[in-house]
Amino acid sequence: MRHRLGRECLYVPSCRLGLYVALRHWCPPGGRVLMSPVNDDVIFFVVLAAGLRPVQAPLDARDGSIDLAAVPESDWRGLSAVLTTNLYGNPDPAPELRARCDALGIALIEDAAHAIGSEVAGRPVGSFGDASVFSLSKHVGAKTGGFLTIADPGLRTALAKARDELLEPSRPTAELAYALRPYAEAGIRGLRLAGAARAALRLLGQEEREEIRMPLRAGELKRALGTAPGLGAFHPWVRVDMHDYRIRPGRTRLRRTERLLSGLDERLAAHRRGTEALLATAWAAPGGERPASGAGGLGGEGLGGEGLGSRAPVQPLFRVPLLVEDRDAAVAALARHRVTTGYLYDPPLDTYAGEAFTDPSPAPGPAAWFARHALPVDPRLARRVIAVLTELGARPARLPGHGSGG
Repeated sequence: MRHRLGRECLYVPSCRLGLYVALRHWCPPGGRVLMSPVNDDVIFFVVLAAGLRPVQAPLDARDGSIDLAAVPESDWRGLSAVLTTNLYGNPDPAPELRARCDALGIALIEDAAHAIGSEVAGRPVGSFGDASVFSLSKHVGAKTGGFLTIADPGLRTALAKARDELLEPSRPTAELAYALRPYAEAGIRGLRLAGAARAALRLLGQEEREEIRMPLRAGELKRALGTAPGLGAFHPWVRVDMHDYRIRPGRTRLRRTERLLSGLDERLAAHRRGTEALLATAWAAPGGERPASGAGGLGGEGLGGEGLGSRAPVQPLFRVPLLVEDRDAAVAALARHRVTTGYLYDPPLDTYAGEAFTDPSPAPGPAAWFARHALPVDPRLARRVIAVLTELGARPARLPGHGSGG
């Protein structure tokens, strides 16, 4: 990772723990953090656990990236940091955000969980911020681990100490469960028992989501805010989908992660091929305009290139957010063909949490539109997904002002 990014990297048991360490280091308690409202709710709770106030940014409806020009000057004042999302691997405008943060004297922190192979302005995502965090559960598929990267290598010792103080001891039962999980998942897929498996996980307390967003539990959350900063009271929210997020990694985890990481380039190539195929469909273009072949097409830096119609290399997106008129029908059709749709972030965080817990976006419409219509597709399943959506007759979503739908 040092070689890929050209900066110091610190291994962490999870991306969310790395983000917590970064926020605690760069942001004073009570600070305000500009972030995307179309994001995993776990990240929202990590920001709260760090003792910070989330400020929801306006988004570009075409690709879910931060719309820098639409952020009011009043929102910039008093910020402690900007947190990017790089949603599904599509880069946020990092060079412009870097310049703005430098002018304000605040930190830029990049959440690159979805963007381990993406680039912006000829540089890797994650090489612009004071700190950035990467997940090894996404492209690498390790289901554990991540990296906290830092621009100033002199901070490595202090950040490693902060990480170590948060780690919990490795447990033999946790290591055994981690070792057996790939075989159990393969068996479940082969026997088509995914529904039964999810029900069993819920009974065991390992599956907290029945809908896209986890239950907010506003009363409990208000009480937890009184203890911030600190992870303890926020554990019921921060642990969701990864109960071992702060466990000290054992040899089994590290060996498997190292093996999978060695095949990263091959996996990125597969993601890039599938992304290119999906970007050539009408569902990838807002308003139904078909993007130029082999280019990005959803605006800004683009889902795969340097803007609409460019010939820049396609990004190896973690998921390609196709924009469909009836997302629920598309999800159901894919499920009938054993394609699971995950990484949905609907509704946006300001709608989900309300003004009691976050400053709402000054322009919520584009984020709400994108969250309602985005269908995140694993690019490695591009051919199957295209066939299913074609058979379904799925209609591309149209941006407001471009006709019906939306």
